[in-house]
Amino acid sequence: MQTLAHSEDSEFWSDVYSGRSIAVFYRYGRWHAYLDHVFQHSVVFASGQDAIAWLVQRIDHGVPARLN
Repeated sequence: MQTLAHSEDSEFWSDVYSGRSIAVFYRYGRWHAYLDHVFQHSVVFASGQDAIAWLVQRIDHGVPARLN
C-alpha cells in the first residue's frame, strides 16, 4: 500500500489494503473516506493520513463497510 504523499496537495487518493478498496478525498476543508466504495458519512478527518489510518484500523479489526 502506498502512503498519501503531500496530502495538502492531493485532493483524492485510493488504493487497496488487504484486498479491500479504500479512498480518501478532500472537500470543503475536510478529509472524507470510502471503504469498499461506500462513503463513510459519519466521520471527517483533519488530514488524509488520519483518514487512511482510520480505514486501515477498521479493516484490521474486520469491520464491514456500512451502507446506512
